[in-house]
Amino acid sequence: MTGLIGEDKIQEIRERIDIVELVSSYLPLKRSGANHLGLCPFHSEKTPSFNVNAPRQIFHCFGCGVGGDAFSFVMRMEGLSFPEALRRLAERAGVELQEEQLTPAEEQQRQDRDRLLRVSEVASAFYHEQLLEDPQGAEGRRYLRQRGYEGETVREFGLGYAPDSWQALAEHLAGKGFEPKWARDILGLVREGQKGRGDYDLFRKRLLFPIQDSRGRVVAFGGRVLDDSLPKYINSPESPIYHKGQILYGLYQAKEAMRRSETGIVVEGYFDQLALYRAGFQNAVATCGTSLTAEHARLLKRYCKQLLLFFDQDKAGRKATFRAMEVLLAEGLSASVVELSADEDPDSYLAGHSAEDLQVVFDRARPVLKVYLDHCLALHGDSIEGKVRAAEEMLGKLRLLPSELERDLYLKELAQRTGLDEELLKKKVVSRPKVTSSKPKAAQPQVVPQPQRPLMRPTATKGGEYKIQECLLHLMKVNSEIRSKVAEATPEALFGDDDRRAIAAGLINSSSEEGKLDEDRLLNGLNEDQKAILSGIIVKDDEALAEEGARIFEDCKKAMGRHQLKERYRILQEQIQQAEKAGDSAALATFQRESLDVSKRIKQR
Repeated sequence: MTGLIGEDKIQEIRERIDIVELVSSYLPLKRSGANHLGLCPFHSEKTPSFNVNAPRQIFHCFGCGVGGDAFSFVMRMEGLSFPEALRRLAERAGVELQEEQLTPAEEQQRQDRDRLLRVSEVASAFYHEQLLEDPQGAEGRRYLRQRGYEGETVREFGLGYAPDSWQALAEHLAGKGFEPKWARDILGLVREGQKGRGDYDLFRKRLLFPIQDSRGRVVAFGGRVLDDSLPKYINSPESPIYHKGQILYGLYQAKEAMRRSETGIVVEGYFDQLALYRAGFQNAVATCGTSLTAEHARLLKRYCKQLLLFFDQDKAGRKATFRAMEVLLAEGLSASVVELSADEDPDSYLAGHSAEDLQVVFDRARPVLKVYLDHCLALHGDSIEGKVRAAEEMLGKLRLLPSELERDLYLKELAQRTGLDEELLKKKVVSRPKVTSSKPKAAQPQVVPQPQRPLMRPTATKGGEYKIQECLLHLMKVNSEIRSKVAEATPEALFGDDDRRAIAAGLINSSSEEGKLDEDRLLNGLNEDQKAILSGIIVKDDEALAEEGARIFEDCKKAMGRHQLKERYRILQEQIQQAEKAGDSAALATFQRESLDVSKRIKQR
């Protein structure tokens, strides 16, 4: 984007886009009453639960909870930011975007980025043509045929060949009118010659793998020699358009398959990824010569829920597996390890086995924490000291798990395999290592527990609480009097989490003096998570709540009050236990008095 887009233009695009037509260009839909139904593109399902509502121009999946407007749909399907989705839909709707003027520096930065992408695109086309048509590319064509790669894969991934020439790319880019600085000083595709010699190409006599971002734009290259010379691989240096910790090779081609299967396969090499893709495992991506990063994990979370780590079986590959484990667990992604014999990698395995054989291997993949536990126990040995050291390392990783149930199961297995007491391990896993410092410690003030206001933290009752809140939000949508009542009571008193509270405030703020609701204004003020919640409310039948709105409001209000009291009671029990352990009799008495009062109020409701 070159500037900021006014709300009137966003609204014009929204009005011109038919969300049914938009979604139908990605997946088949069938009409069902006011909605259109289809199989959700964001999770695997056999019975359609994906609803597209034409009158209100929103979508919602009752299977996975994803929802929103046309912008939300394109953002999720294409992995785009809001400005990128806005531009995409503007082009589709034929709306010319009049953007506010950027500062000269911002405008220059945008132009420079566009020029760098253009240089990369021209370089990629040059290398691709060299491979497919130029006599110098014969060696590259022969090498690919020997490895079983024919034209379809070569064209789909835009593979190329850098000829055995010092200045082939430099001269080609000069002939296209590009100044040398773009390829030389910024992208690093051309190097500056020494002692008056001309610039020379970075890649020479190498097979080239164009590295694309999630939108399919070439941002860098990886180059492989065709013989045994070293280094076997070299990659483009990082640049304003390429940060290897944020790019995954093959993601552009793999993202749809990852969405459908909800699973991604992560490998280390370009040929590993290509081999899997060619064999039908089109949900595979590769890291670009670096470890898996938190940025990679967040990128993968857009498209899948679980990952198969398919790294080399040597010491370095195992180290990379466990490094990836820490990143993925911290981001809440489930990961399993695919294991082959020590001398195999994905590419070599598929050279001698069928896709069906590899699927059997995938089916045997083990959760990465189980693999890590085996590794720790084997590494430290069967002595008492070894088991303790293995347990301490395992506990450090278990702290990363967001699920208490999963953590509990691993603790049971750890206790069984080390002989350590399970309760002791549970205490250890919730504690944190003390941070040591060479600096003298300052005196710490004594913290006295104080009664706290009700906190709405995730609990086992959260699902029922959400249903009550969403019932009330639905009432607010169809009934202006209910919106007024909520405004008087304040959303903070009736909605326990930030997202639903924001929707309630949006419903109040988007209501005119006549009580008419401006749904477009409402959607514009919400983030994507909030749009998903609201879309699930909007697609429901309004008639069911049209009558007896006041009674339903009072019922919802009472139910919410009961939930808040129960949550407060639960927190008080925790505080009572803490005060007892700390020997704080004053705080204990305060918490017990309030606990009795809250208990009575719960019984009265």
